[in-house]
Amino acid sequence: MRRQFDLLTEDQGFLENLGLPWEALNENSMLWILVHQYPLPKGYEQLTVSLAVHVAFGYPRTQLDMVYFNPHICRLDKKPIGALALQNIDNKIWQRWSRHRSALNPWRDGVDNLSTHFALIEYWLQREFIIKPYAISA
Repeated sequence: MRRQFDLLTEDQGFLENLGLPWEALNENSMLWILVHQYPLPKGYEQLTVSLAVHVAFGYPRTQLDMVYFNPHICRLDKKPIGALALQNIDNKIWQRWSRHRSALNPWRDGVDNLSTHFALIEYWLQREFIIKPYAISA
């Protein structure tokens, strides 16, 4: 697995504790953390995916934002997932989930990090079925 840039000690520890293959990719001066074989909650067609998080310049003072999936995620009930776009990362087309922190859940410098961003990703994955409850296809 590629380690093309150094992570914060706490972020590296978090990734190691996941027990999943991960990479730190520097692509055209954009830093990405890729986690492979990431398990999805029930309700999605895929059981596992690779996910990517862009590490913006200035992190950890600058917030982590959004999440990217490969392959693209689909719901079992075929309901559409909103606020999606495409992003080329590592010569693959990833599905970008445009999800962001809010004024009620701002980035907290010195508190938030990769582990709290992953907690937010889990929330977004589950929230998809709160916004549009699961429906069995006919």
